[in-house]
Amino acid sequence: MIDTYGREINYLRISLTDRCNMRCQYCMPGDVPSVGHDEILRYEEILLICRAALQVGIHRFKITGGEPLVRKGAVAFMQSLRQLPGVRSMTLTTNGLLLQPHIAALKHMAVDAVNISLDSLHAGQFRKISGVDGLSCVRQALAQTVQAGIQTKVNAVLLRQTRSQLLPLAKLAEMMPVDVRFIEMMPIGYGAQQQGWSADEALAVLQSAYPDLHAVQRHGNGPAVYYTSQKLQGCLGMIAANTHKFCRQCNRMRLTSTGFLKPCLCYDDGVDLKAIVRSGRTDMLAALRQAICRAAAQKPAGHCFDTAGQITENKTMNQIGG
Repeated sequence: MIDTYGREINYLRISLTDRCNMRCQYCMPGDVPSVGHDEILRYEEILLICRAALQVGIHRFKITGGEPLVRKGAVAFMQSLRQLPGVRSMTLTTNGLLLQPHIAALKHMAVDAVNISLDSLHAGQFRKISGVDGLSCVRQALAQTVQAGIQTKVNAVLLRQTRSQLLPLAKLAEMMPVDVRFIEMMPIGYGAQQQGWSADEALAVLQSAYPDLHAVQRHGNGPAVYYTSQKLQGCLGMIAANTHKFCRQCNRMRLTSTGFLKPCLCYDDGVDLKAIVRSGRTDMLAALRQAICRAAAQKPAGHCFDTAGQITENKTMNQIGG
């Protein structure tokens, strides 16, 4: 599927839930209200949307949340999605707290990658950021996922308060074959209130620690720029949505847990797919195909993260989907 600006749209990020078992400061701190269960898409409804998406050229899927694994049946749903004809890639983003019991099933279904969110290796700082005392659990899940032979990535947000953690996190790619990606803070929801730092600043620190660090070919579904060194088993990646806009290569849309299809994270535009899947109409797949193409046609040339007054998305990241 080609959008108005000639970009191939082939990647859909699917949020299974807005609920999470962490309370990260930049995502959903404190007692953030959750939507009612009746408002969340049922698994069979998501699969119907995915069938329609496949028919218009979307063949790469990311399962996210909230925390997707807090929703009962999430892994069984992933198995059903993986078996749909035409699916070329299916990956999972998780905070890792509930991951360990599902690693074998994820390996069996041939999940293409697991991304684990991990902003700090300092237990006290981890607790302060996430609201839970779960660092050891996440690190165990990380190690077991790698041991299972699943492609594994670590996602770390570039927070001012975790500058000292840049090199310890990078060292994970020395210790095991994982990609560690550093992500600029996006000014959406509570993220707009946080102090981040740029990918260029982080890269300069990494280049001092790894003098032979050099860029390699992109891999995966997203916009990360990857670097490697002789010291590393994996790669170090930078996702610089703010300082190095990658909108001209953007290939994605986002499906919220409530069934709203978003062509761009920055704006509140999109198409309500839940209304279609619950309409009872007989031409459901055709209607969904048309709606997905309509959303792609709404995809703007680029975001405006550098101009806060022009950002129209007011939802938090757990409501949108990470």
